[in-house]
Amino acid sequence: MPRIARRARRLLPKTAASLAAVLAIGALPQSSAVAGDGPPGREQVEVGVLVITMFDGETAPWLENESLPLTVDIPGAYRPLRCDTGGLCVAQIGMGKSNAGISMEAILGSPELELSDAYFLTAGIGGTPPENGTLGFAAWARWIVDYDLGHHLPPEDVPGVPHGYLPIDNDTSVYRLDEELVTTAYEVTKDVELTDNRESVDNRAQYPGEADDKPYVTVCDTVTGDNWFAGREASERAQYITDLRTGNRGEYCTTQMGDNATAAALDRHGHLDRYLSLRTASDFDQPYPGQSLEDLLAHFPGYGPSVENAYRVGSAMARHLLGRPAADAGSGG
Repeated sequence: MPRIARRARRLLPKTAASLAAVLAIGALPQSSAVAGDGPPGREQVEVGVLVITMFDGETAPWLENESLPLTVDIPGAYRPLRCDTGGLCVAQIGMGKSNAGISMEAILGSPELELSDAYFLTAGIGGTPPENGTLGFAAWARWIVDYDLGHHLPPEDVPGVPHGYLPIDNDTSVYRLDEELVTTAYEVTKDVELTDNRESVDNRAQYPGEADDKPYVTVCDTVTGDNWFAGREASERAQYITDLRTGNRGEYCTTQMGDNATAAALDRHGHLDRYLSLRTASDFDQPYPGQSLEDLLAHFPGYGPSVENAYRVGSAMARHLLGRPAADAGSGG
């Protein structure tokens, strides 16, 4: 069992009663678009699960594997939503916190959508530190931590300041997602079959302790940064910031560019307790011995498996929340 998976399992409920309780989450009734407070003469789209992607590559598996015949154009959103008639919608919101925040505010404030009972599920890719993840693995976040908010100083110029980082107070710097919902997501998806590729296998083999690892599903924590940080110092700084923001309760295992902004918008609209952040790893956040940072940043050996695994794991949880059987993956409701 992978190292972090063993640690994550200790966080999960131990009793059959607890497991039964968390697995009861979801099972939203399937329903068609319904009349409501939308534009005159038009029906609102009732959303059961809003899947959030950031760019075309992450969105593609959903469009290829699900039947999403409805297009909902939301002014201010990055792209139109694609939906079926049973409550599943996919929203591509753009990369980075600015795109994410603007798109989510537009979506959450749109009269075209009925979101009162919706769940929100980010299904995207990111990087991972080799000691806490591997290429293609899938991680459900408990904590979402902002890497950018603070004073970032050259460590060599301020030797008394760990990692050259001084935090600032900001109410969007960290979000704790609903424990019961995160646990449910893990239990529902932990046995999903994940894909791998030769490029990932070869790349893992360059890292100490990684050669025998394969993709898996786990629970850990994600760090948001508009910059693509790379290197051991930057990775250790990410864990240090996670420790500060979570009171030493978080474990950094994925990096991405927008989830704090997504969480902030959901929090302001009262939906944070129904939000899940899923990230799969396309690359490591630091080079293997002898590799240059330039080469690291130029290659994403786990890209293919990470995109596919984000869909496999995300769609399994979306089907659970919508009350659909596992075999209903591509029926579009």
